[in-house]
Amino acid sequence: MNAAHSSGDVSPEIGQSLELGDWCINYHDQGQGEPILLIHGSGPGVTAWANWRGVLPVLAQQARVLAPDMLGFGYTRCPCDGMLTPEAWVAQLVGLLDALNIQAVSVVGNSFGGAIALALAHRHPQRVRKLVLMGAVGLSFPISAGLEKVWGYQPSLEAMRELMGVFAYNRGLITDDLVAMRYQASIRDDVQERFSRLFPVPRQRGVDMLALTEAALRELRQDTLIIHGRDDQVIPLEVSERLLRLIPHAQLHVFGECGHWVQIERAESFARLVSDFLLPNQQRATT
Repeated sequence: MNAAHSSGDVSPEIGQSLELGDWCINYHDQGQGEPILLIHGSGPGVTAWANWRGVLPVLAQQARVLAPDMLGFGYTRCPCDGMLTPEAWVAQLVGLLDALNIQAVSVVGNSFGGAIALALAHRHPQRVRKLVLMGAVGLSFPISAGLEKVWGYQPSLEAMRELMGVFAYNRGLITDDLVAMRYQASIRDDVQERFSRLFPVPRQRGVDMLALTEAALRELRQDTLIIHGRDDQVIPLEVSERLLRLIPHAQLHVFGECGHWVQIERAESFARLVSDFLLPNQQRATT
């Protein structure tokens, strides 16, 4: 295993690289202090930086923040014939923490990333201090029309614009530049080929693959903050309400007039919530 800065690339989406066997993990590592791990969602063309670019620098003023591209996404590389399952994604995170000599972290998971955060906390409870789940998958529910569109995306500018409308409640966020940027990200190199293999039809199996049992959720002992947009078309609010009832030490914060992009549509409030929950004894940095 080795970790080194990537060089020669100007894209802010490329951070540091870590070789773990057949995997080469692209990850961001910013700030100092209490470690926080950010796990991105599963939208087409997503990277850790695209998902967390508004939150990572804010949290890094108070903590050490890690944000990897998960296997099958972004600039992380893995064999094309490898099976990508919650077990593999959890192994990736444990390998990253081991390589960086980090014994335990607080974890923030977005959507798909929320399911992986829950899987990590369940399988390796000693490695997870606190949990933040944002619009999280993680238990079984009938797949929504919005999530079907996300996982069934076929690249075109029109399809990407429609998808942005599924993600965001605030249509003012959906500019031509944003649509073009996310479309280009979705067709870079082999991104769409990898993406289409992740959640094949019937896509309900993807939801069920990412789900913990209700018994497993009841066993979690981490303090957990659940965050959800009331108007989320991808993961229904009812999913987070069920998580609240099942996870023993949980609280739920719901944003009205907000979709699946809480960290974008409510960026300042989201960062404050997460900071106050994960770092309650630190004075918030001002910008």
